Amino acid sequence: MSGTVILTGANSSVGLHAVNHLLEDYPQSTAILTVRNATDSDVNTNSLRSIVSQYSNARVSIVEVDLSDLSAVHKFADNLSASIAAGEYPPLEAIICNAFYWNLIADPQLSIDGYEITMQVGHISHSALVLRLLDRFGPDGGRVETLSSIAHYRRKNSMTQFPPEIPSDLNQLVVPPPNEDKQGWGSHLYGTSKLIITIWTYALNRYLQNDPKLSNITAVAINPGNLMDSRAYRTNTPTSLRVMARYLMQPLLPFIRRFLDNQFRPSSAAAIDIIDLGLGKAHAGERGYFTLLDKDEPDSAALDEEIQNQIWAKSMEWAKITKDNCSLTAAFG
Repeated sequence: MSGTVILTGANSSVGLHAVNHLLEDYPQSTAILTVRNATDSDVNTNSLRSIVSQYSNARVSIVEVDLSDLSAVHKFADNLSASIAAGEYPPLEAIICNAFYWNLIADPQLSIDGYEITMQVGHISHSALVLRLLDRFGPDGGRVETLSSIAHYRRKNSMTQFPPEIPSDLNQLVVPPPNEDKQGWGSHLYGTSKLIITIWTYALNRYLQNDPKLSNITAVAINPGNLMDSRAYRTNTPTSLRVMARYLMQPLLPFIRRFLDNQFRPSSAAAIDIIDLGLGKAHAGERGYFTLLDKDEPDSAALDEEIQNQIWAKSMEWAKITKDNCSLTAAFG
């Protein structure tokens, strides 16, 4: 397949490695790499440009898209849709929803759209992007890949005493209350966003399979592992967590992987799985939840069709998706 691949968060820790693998091993693909800040002053985007410069024949566009601003997401979708229709880019073969946000040191922050930013960047804007562009996949279909996490399971973990949850009032997902435990609550919001992403991915698959024109598109959610070299551990995190990640977990990573838990691994390893699964080289034609590259069972909420329907309906509302801007007719009854 030689279509267009969208990768969000392309200048992130795992994103940089993913771009390198994409350009090295899939040279036939056209890459559209989105970043929040594409100015020359952004050190992370300059690192991305440095990687891209090593592949002189690559077909690559770096595009600034602020996922905390839905108007920017819809504008990007409009422009790309028109460009594909005009033949400026080949049809889509993959949308890889890699970007995310967390804040473990402050109260929940709201975007200009009025949504908690962790949920908007990780889920709402990605759902808008995907649903706006489904009709720009080629006749052979392709793949939508979302980024889940082991943190999506509704149980306590080492980062927080507050497990992910689905509140009775779903609007609390986008306007959550504050909590005195900033790290614990920020981790909770992150885990909850990953739970919602996973549920939504299962709903998306159900609707895709019921739509004759789009049934060749498969959706997968991947838990890429615990990436202790991620810049996330240096951004919006308490000092104790930064110190633990840099001076304890990273040096001991080979021991931890061999004897304790192979889900702890470097971003470079996760990036390969993300690209290979996202482009269908791994598990071609399959759907569902994966831990690394192993098919796995998600939290039970992701398999509950009633919960799927509730999350799906609210996500459409939050993302401003309507019959007029989405080709997935099966999703509208």
